[in-house]
Amino acid sequence: MSTLSLPISISFCPNSLSIQFQSQHRRQRVTFPRKVKIICSGTEQPQQPPPRQQYSKKKNVTEGEKGVDPVGFLTKLGISHKAFAQFLRERHKALKDLKDEILKRHVNFRDMSTGYEILGMHRHVEHRVDYLEWAPGARYCALVGDFNGWSPTENCAREGHFGHDDFGYWFIILEDKLREGEKPDELYFQQYNYVDDFDKGDSGVTIEEIFKKANDEYWEPGEDRFVKNRFEVPAKLYEQIFGPNGPQTLEEMEKIMEETPDPETRHKAWKEQHKNDPPSNLPPFDVIDNGKEYDIFNVVSSPEWLEKIRAKKPPLAYWLETRKGRKAWLKKYTPGIPHGSKYRVYFNTPSGPLERVPAWATYVQPDTDGKQAYAIHWEPPPECVFKWKNKHPKVPKSLRIYECHVGISGSEPKISSFNDFTEKVLPHVKEAGYNAIQLIGVIEHKDYFTVGYRVTNFYAVSSRYGTPDDFKRLVDEAHGLGLLVFLEIVHSYSAADEMVGLSLFDGSNDCYFHTGKRGHHKYWGTRMFNYGDPDVLHFLLSNLNWWVVEYQIDGFQFHSLSSMMYTHNGFASFTGDLEEYCNQYVDKDALLYLILANEILHYLHPHIVTIAEDVTVYPGLCEPPSQGGLGFDYYVNLSVPEMWSSFLENVPDHEWSMSKIVSTLMRNTQYANKMLMYAENHNQSISGGRSFAEILFGEIGEHAQCSKESLLRGCSLHKADDQIDYIYNWWPCLLELHGQ
Repeated sequence: MSTLSLPISISFCPNSLSIQFQSQHRRQRVTFPRKVKIICSGTEQPQQPPPRQQYSKKKNVTEGEKGVDPVGFLTKLGISHKAFAQFLRERHKALKDLKDEILKRHVNFRDMSTGYEILGMHRHVEHRVDYLEWAPGARYCALVGDFNGWSPTENCAREGHFGHDDFGYWFIILEDKLREGEKPDELYFQQYNYVDDFDKGDSGVTIEEIFKKANDEYWEPGEDRFVKNRFEVPAKLYEQIFGPNGPQTLEEMEKIMEETPDPETRHKAWKEQHKNDPPSNLPPFDVIDNGKEYDIFNVVSSPEWLEKIRAKKPPLAYWLETRKGRKAWLKKYTPGIPHGSKYRVYFNTPSGPLERVPAWATYVQPDTDGKQAYAIHWEPPPECVFKWKNKHPKVPKSLRIYECHVGISGSEPKISSFNDFTEKVLPHVKEAGYNAIQLIGVIEHKDYFTVGYRVTNFYAVSSRYGTPDDFKRLVDEAHGLGLLVFLEIVHSYSAADEMVGLSLFDGSNDCYFHTGKRGHHKYWGTRMFNYGDPDVLHFLLSNLNWWVVEYQIDGFQFHSLSSMMYTHNGFASFTGDLEEYCNQYVDKDALLYLILANEILHYLHPHIVTIAEDVTVYPGLCEPPSQGGLGFDYYVNLSVPEMWSSFLENVPDHEWSMSKIVSTLMRNTQYANKMLMYAENHNQSISGGRSFAEILFGEIGEHAQCSKESLLRGCSLHKADDQIDYIYNWWPCLLELHGQ
């Protein structure tokens, strides 16, 4: 369960004496030094001599900056451009500032990229389901679905910080329903294991025996813990002081403070209550009060006692000793939201009520009646959960990628499924000599004609092709054949659909996207992400990690980077001058996101492969971030398939320009070993064009008017195109082999 973001929160570890204060900036542990004496500023104290100044030699490079050169790749390539070099230095400083801002809200970057573990819908160990959603523009949040009759008041977020925080995150609890005739759990912290039939708590051991065992293991003979209560103390104290929902106004806080005894009175009452306890049961701390009204207490502690406590091992985790298995849970409860339930999230906004498909939904289906789509709660029983059989294949030195679309992969006039692709296409790809497949159109999208490039639900596989487990089976079988599985990810823009996508998700125009004209693609009408928002970065970075962790994806091809890296969306003429890559039209926030994405992916998953699709070939695209690059492993040369398509359709065979072929193939030779080249790709064969086979052979069938000469010509040209591309991809290896 996630902790709602408060300005300062106190976390109490069960059965532990440590108290941690967590703020938005860093974690702090309250510890008692050997001798602490805090003097009130309101009292007269003798003057102390000023402390001696400590001079330390200033280091030129900090420990985290070793080996980092923001303009390193420019130096390596011998490029001298003052404006672009200055841009790289400023971008590097902005990256450090962004990382500092992220670490103020997240423990580390792993936590930053695992938002799917708490956001969305997740089963909690305490017989309930938790739902967390980010909607800063909403005033009220609830879950509606067939499990509660689509009621907007049945399952809603609580008021105050119990239901939402200052960052716009809404928290809803769906309690499991107690079966008729069953009594509630005796322990408020009772946990259940939903995978195994039985657990430690099914042995019949009472909680008193477990507590006695924990105390016997932790405390020495003659000692006893001086805190008589456990988690109930801070919980009830908070509710007693602030009420069930907490103070909402300053007047309420002042009234509560007037009715609450002051700390000195509470301390004296506590000492009076425990005056007859043996010394071993009391902490060796004492508070010395000098009687001043605004004085700060002086705390004196025993060094021996502190060392003794610090040397002890953590006590027994009693909440794990009481955890029961799945059978005990099913006997006592029915799920609050069963597997396969339909649901949406309901918002009350300044513009009125809204129903939206949750942004973190993992399975989405369209309504059969043509109405608004809905999410599916995917929580199959343990015996039906997909189990992985095959490991990731090793990344080969030379990639031979088969680009494919699941829906059009079959020969029949229908939308093919994941299972069809697994059984019929994967063996063909392996026999053809490929070592990787690149899937397009897998992520959920509303309009099929967009070929999956206008994504609506970033965490869901398309329901047109099957279930999430069907896609896992496809990936697992591909790994069994030795094929890497790459996914074409579209983080450069999002679909503009409001009812099923992220546009106007919480009723506001700036939830995930830019406002105004910048929030819309100039030619495609899609929505443009606001990469400068930490919550948007949290969503996108977690999305990348989600596909790797949940579906074992081996790599990504980032689609249409020029749409996100420039405010003109890449629709401008480029002459090759470096000034065009650092002027006012460059979106620095988008570049920082790409650097973060590559750094985090390669840190968490060293085997991952990232591919850039950028028609502008941004400088440093495949250079490491430590040297001023963006960190991609490969980039796609999109000009080659465009050239072949133009020649085949518009130029006679004998008029093909050899100089144009050579100049196109030899573009950016310094990155030849990082360049991926296709004879054709989806831009020609799907997006309103014809495949090479259609251009070369025409309509081939039983009654087609096609001569033998045209077939031979088509086969020869197709082989020539493939062979030229193949030979060029091996050219850097040949140069290295001959020592050139």
